Amino acid sequence: MRARRLAAVATVALGLVALSGCRAEPGIAAYVGDQRITDVQVTAAMKDLRTKNPTPESSASEQPEAPQPKLPKVADVVRTMVLTKVCEKLSAEKNYQPRSQVTAEQTAQELRLDPETGYVRQVAKLYTCLSGLPAESVEPTKEELADVIAAGRAAGKIPADVTDEAVAQQLDGNQLRGALATKRILAEAVGRYDVSISPRYRPLELPLLSFTEDAHAVSVPLGEPGSDVVTDISTPEEPSGAPEAEGTAS
Repeated sequence: MRARRLAAVATVALGLVALSGCRAEPGIAAYVGDQRITDVQVTAAMKDLRTKNPTPESSASEQPEAPQPKLPKVADVVRTMVLTKVCEKLSAEKNYQPRSQVTAEQTAQELRLDPETGYVRQVAKLYTCLSGLPAESVEPTKEELADVIAAGRAAGKIPADVTDEAVAQQLDGNQLRGALATKRILAEAVGRYDVSISPRYRPLELPLLSFTEDAHAVSVPLGEPGSDVVTDISTPEEPSGAPEAEGTAS
């Protein structure tokens, strides 16, 4: 059972955030309290990503091409913007201080993107902020373990002949317990700061540990659930045919 950490400097984990109410204005991608993230900001970030990380042209050489970096999706950009504001707001309120200073160069190497990209610098800023959140070990509840086990079984990563009790013993370790502590802090902050996401970007969540790229073991939903409501808010365009990122602090 392989679970991928979102970032080495941040230990955060699962939880569901139930939010009430919804705010929507044309041109607004998300709200964090009284702060706004606009579609213009998101569009500019995506343009910057494409400009500074162009897709290499195919070579006629017989040598096999190296794996190309995956450009983040619009959702990755919005998620990172939202979480940075949440983390900075919480850190200022509680006087949390970063334990690690993550540089753009380190983040660029992890994401395989140009370190001058605005998104890369924003992710580095988020990782640095997340490193300051308390992460004391806490005991997972039966419900939390059940959610992780269910995700693993749905992804086909837990053998059918292995009991839930046996799986729970393997999953329940320092990594998960420390992550749960930080999750509870983030989940409480997301709710208290009334985070709201435009329907254009929903559902939006922070994947933290994954069994596969599309099967998250633990994640924190941000804002309201997904919606089919059509609004006149413009969605920033993604590069045509661009591959999707596995997930960043996103």
